[in-house]
Amino acid sequence: MPAAVVPVDALALGPGYLYWAPLATTLPANTVAGSVFTDAWPAGFILLGATENGHEFQYDLSVDPVEVEEYLEPVKFVTKGRQTGMKFELAQIHATNMKRAMNGGTITVTGTAATTLSKLSPPALGAEVRAIIGWESTDSTERMIGYQCLQQGSISMKRQKGASKATIPVEFKFEQPTSGGDPFNYWTAGTIRG
Repeated sequence: MPAAVVPVDALALGPGYLYWAPLATTLPANTVAGSVFTDAWPAGFILLGATENGHEFQYDLSVDPVEVEEYLEPVKFVTKGRQTGMKFELAQIHATNMKRAMNGGTITVTGTAATTLSKLSPPALGAEVRAIIGWESTDSTERMIGYQCLQQGSISMKRQKGASKATIPVEFKFEQPTSGGDPFNYWTAGTIRG
């Protein structure tokens, strides 16, 4: 048998760019030219900024085995649920990112310029706000959007000496949108990523 040529033309490199937007924000058009996305993310999508280690997409399928006495292995697996989402650690520490991590709340600002004082009050229990989470690859050949997301991770900020920086760890889970449709979509640009 001749040696196979192993393809390496679809490697994915770099952390990409993470976006946050309120629900009902206009979505990107996903215009492709030259095998890359060429349209800008619409107004309302806020670039979340630097992260500790990029992000991690999670797709967890929950199944139950169907077993019969005559076989050792299950004869079938039945899907009973699914959880999807993204987790990352925000390196930009400010009241607005803390508010996003808490799924809402109120920021009260007094003073101006060098006397500005901002106070974040957490949201009331049950008053958490859902958001849209978007991502685009560094080379503009991949995009993903979670249409209705709730941050469910534990916020634990560590402060240390030296060059160790604080981060805001978040884990946005994708919900079934109240408007129906997919909880998330993943797009690629060009034939190599397809």
